[in-house]
Amino acid sequence: MTTTELTLPQVRKKGPARRVMGAGKQMHAGPVTYIVLTVFALVSLAPLVWTAIAASRTDRRLAQTPPPLWFGGNLFKNLQAAWDQAGLGTAMVNSVIVAGTITISTVVFSTLAGFAFAKLRFKFSGALLLLTIGTMMIPPQLAVVPLYLWMSDLGWSNQLQTVILPTLVTAFGTFFMRQYLVQALPTELIEAARVDGASSLRVVWHVVFPAARPAMAVLGLLTFVFAWNDFLWPIIALNQQNPTVQVALNSLGTGYVPDQAVIMAGALLGTLPLLVAFLLFGKQIVGGIMQGAIKG
Repeated sequence: MTTTELTLPQVRKKGPARRVMGAGKQMHAGPVTYIVLTVFALVSLAPLVWTAIAASRTDRRLAQTPPPLWFGGNLFKNLQAAWDQAGLGTAMVNSVIVAGTITISTVVFSTLAGFAFAKLRFKFSGALLLLTIGTMMIPPQLAVVPLYLWMSDLGWSNQLQTVILPTLVTAFGTFFMRQYLVQALPTELIEAARVDGASSLRVVWHVVFPAARPAMAVLGLLTFVFAWNDFLWPIIALNQQNPTVQVALNSLGTGYVPDQAVIMAGALLGTLPLLVAFLLFGKQIVGGIMQGAIKG
């Protein structure tokens, strides 16, 4: 019997066909997978756990050897001390305003710019995209002096808009959204909307934004974390009378003998809003990452 005379049941008995038939079966993780994931989770959580342990101890106990490996009874006392010494009430409000404004503007403007680079045709689009990506190669430290002089000329010294304005849109966000929309947004969908009489604003609002929502969620989280943790530019542009959280926490390290337990308590307070944001929106963000991976 020749190869062409094989019947369908006989073909299914061969090895490659059996592998194809089993491709739809659900894969199950083995014990090695759980061990590796557990180790990575513990290593990732170790700095946060140590910060909480140190924040619950006294400065004298932290100086002893071996260091403490479990929680003490001074956590709330140190948190209160850090809150009062650093003035974290005003700093928290300022950081929410700064990080929230930067996140919203970056997501919106980066999505618009990414859509333009991905789907619109205009002169020098390739050169402008290369120029945008090229700005990512410039160290931000080089822009500190001219940026500070510019903000001083505007009369914005020690004001929150000094921190907000330079980061209303980022080159990374533009490139990130452009790469996502190239695959996730079919050109036919835009053309169909225009055939139906939709204006450019309606196309963006009803077609681009819904298609880009998963990537917008991921970019929003990354931008919020970066804006919340930013220290270099805020410490130059702001003072202790109008600080963000990171600038306020810097005051805890001053003094002849800094209290390490109070510093750790302040760091824990500065981290809690990020943890809360991830707990509230983590499911949507992870879902957005997976949806983007499937569409890509």
